[in-house]
Amino acid sequence: MQFAPFFPLIYRILQPSFPDCLWCGDRNSQAISLTFDDGPHPQYTHQVLQVLDRYNIKASFFWLGACVNRSPEVAKAVCDSGHWIGLHGYDHRSFPLLTPNELKESLVKTQAAIYDSCNLLPEQVRDVRPPNGLFTPKTLNLFRQWNYRPVMWSVVPEDWVRPGITTVVQRVNQQVQNGSLIVLHDGVCGGQDVTATIEVLIPQLIQQGYKFVTVDNLWKYNQTN
Repeated sequence: MQFAPFFPLIYRILQPSFPDCLWCGDRNSQAISLTFDDGPHPQYTHQVLQVLDRYNIKASFFWLGACVNRSPEVAKAVCDSGHWIGLHGYDHRSFPLLTPNELKESLVKTQAAIYDSCNLLPEQVRDVRPPNGLFTPKTLNLFRQWNYRPVMWSVVPEDWVRPGITTVVQRVNQQVQNGSLIVLHDGVCGGQDVTATIEVLIPQLIQQGYKFVTVDNLWKYNQTN
């Protein structure tokens, strides 16, 4: 069963309930954020970078620490290209299933891997997107204690189940609006199609007048409003 039709409803329920999370940007601006989860991947991420570079787009990547350690040169290429880096846990285990110590270790280990490959200090990498979108109020309280910023989403086309490039593009176009925070995947699940997807999607979004900014830019808007 695919859950894509339910994500807009889930968003409408969760977004007002957890206002301290980043769900979207300015609804009065056509600035949107393109984000990629589950990387870096030695093949798929490089391909994504080539498309983003061609359009001069800065995206945001939420990384698994284990993948950073496996492909440090890919991580460095992403960072050197000026994209925004966030955390997705060390090995994609759902955060509510972890003890506080295990969760802290997962995030710290991922920050260490990013430092080793990209020379980004831990305080420069503190945006966190929970794997599978699963979190609890306790999870968010721990983020606050540890000075992490929770990043969620507003457009989830469920590309990781590979419903087809046309379907993913159609879902994004149906849901996108000013300030949207779009989630795609450049990892093992979904990464096979991601480059072809953004090859189609990006020109369509540009034609509609959207401009692409990083997650950090969306935060800056939220912090001033």
